[in-house]
Amino acid sequence: MNESPIVLACEDVTLGYEHKPLLEHLTLTVRAGDYLCIVGENGSGKSTLLRSLLGLLSPLAGKIDCPAQREGRLGYLPQQTPTQRDFPATVTEVVLSGFSNRRARFFYTAEERSTALMNLGKLGVLELKDKCYRELSGGQQQRVLLARALCAANDLLILDEPVTGLDPASMQDLYKTLRYLNEREGMAIIMVTHDIENALREAKHILCIDRAGCFYGTVSEFLSSPAGKRFGGDRA
Repeated sequence: MNESPIVLACEDVTLGYEHKPLLEHLTLTVRAGDYLCIVGENGSGKSTLLRSLLGLLSPLAGKIDCPAQREGRLGYLPQQTPTQRDFPATVTEVVLSGFSNRRARFFYTAEERSTALMNLGKLGVLELKDKCYRELSGGQQQRVLLARALCAANDLLILDEPVTGLDPASMQDLYKTLRYLNEREGMAIIMVTHDIENALREAKHILCIDRAGCFYGTVSEFLSSPAGKRFGGDRA
């Protein structure tokens, strides 16, 4: 049986700033259809790793290869700031802004507009297409931003704390949507999260970063590891 294509690989990677390592000797592989949750303490290097996966920060040592990022097939859902939540644009305009390959064009193609509406429909918010983004609830805004990310994502979706600030119902709706994208459409997902309980339920692999180092493995391997015990994995 052939293995799924690799969408991201880290080989003995060391990350940090001004030649000061923050995260060392990280090796992992993410394939099409994988679901990786990144957990760990604040200040452990999760944000630094995310910047590196997005191509915004070069490693101090080792190699990061992300064909999805290099070829423009990566979608990114960042944490929202208060200013972004109050953005005065229509839902459709926000979603269309996800097409990163427009370069110097000052218009969207008919295909791009069709794809934007299709992604809104896929996420169950097509009826909001003409609404003002800042008038939406937190859960609705996250679905719109996810539709925006899908306009860029063919292979890989990276999310930074996507459930922060959501009510429990909206949180579970978002997890359900991500599960559909992963299981039915084969989208690889990398999510930074503090929600350990749902990470253990949803993910296929866990990357745990703390002061003791890095753990990378399957959920069952994490649960039986010292890292899993430190982060409450024994509760699952």
